[in-house]
Amino acid sequence: MDELNPPSPEVSPGEKPSGRKRRVSLLVLAIALLVISLIGGFQTFVPTAALQAGSRVVEIPPAIGLYGMARLLRDSEVIRGPLTFVVLTLLRGSARALRAGEYEFPKGASLVTVVRHIEEGRFRPRIITFAEGFTLREAGERLEEEGLATRADVFRLAHDPGFLWRLGIPANSIEGYLFPDTYHLFKGMRVEEILVKMVHRLWEVLTPDLLAQADDLKVSVHELLTLASIIEKEAVLGEERPLISAVFWNRLKRDMPLQADPTVGYAVRKINRALTLDDLRVDSPYNTYRNPGLPPTPISNPGKASIVATLNPAKVNYLYFVSMDGTRHHFSSTWSQHAAAVARYRGGR
Repeated sequence: MDELNPPSPEVSPGEKPSGRKRRVSLLVLAIALLVISLIGGFQTFVPTAALQAGSRVVEIPPAIGLYGMARLLRDSEVIRGPLTFVVLTLLRGSARALRAGEYEFPKGASLVTVVRHIEEGRFRPRIITFAEGFTLREAGERLEEEGLATRADVFRLAHDPGFLWRLGIPANSIEGYLFPDTYHLFKGMRVEEILVKMVHRLWEVLTPDLLAQADDLKVSVHELLTLASIIEKEAVLGEERPLISAVFWNRLKRDMPLQADPTVGYAVRKINRALTLDDLRVDSPYNTYRNPGLPPTPISNPGKASIVATLNPAKVNYLYFVSMDGTRHHFSSTWSQHAAAVARYRGGR
């Protein structure tokens, strides 16, 4: 044996050394692909530890980009690997269709579930209830508190002539046309979408039967909502709405000023607060002590009960009412009766 030339490694008959190397390379590649598949499958179908423990809320901002979104989800412990998220969205063909917004990913959600939520825009709902008689100002403040819009944007759009015209609102403000209800809103919604949703709800409530009643009374929708908004702010007990409605209708028929405190409160921005004599003298078209007839716009957003009561006043001849205990009212047909009631329930004030 030549010690300077060691024997070459044995090979199978007819097999060249290059063939063996190719087999080894393929084996290594197969193992690598198997490992990658196992890791990818684990990251795709097994929820993160955080999602195994409970749901997670993540807000995805606009224009963050695909990989930026993937990193945000990883940092929020919603997914394990950004690369797996990117590859999955590319394979599903949804990489350009992912929607920014606030999401709540449920407990036990896999990567596939996370991707589907974002693809379909299953935003986390913000359930907000606007009570009967809320004002535009209160709506703006509430939406800002919830992080859904700024008060400035709400007020700007609420007085935009083009926007009001598109909604069929014959006024210079959206006040009175935002129906009180419980709404499912989403972070990322445009202000226009929110206000349109609330106005459309009003048009749903104003059924053909109610509009026919308004025609019979010879009042426009705007006048109907204006009077209903005052009744909404005056009434505390539901059964008193038709009586208060009757008082105001009787006054309008006699060309008497409505003398409704809530309209003055609206003018001086004193909602649900006591008025002074100086307030009652304020020079404003909303001061129904100084101006006969209805104010130019609604002073609140009335609910259906007040709208119905406006169209169905009680058949009484009352012209006055005074609060007895902050909840109930005493109704009178003459000034002398009313003066006696005021002396009794307000100590002569």
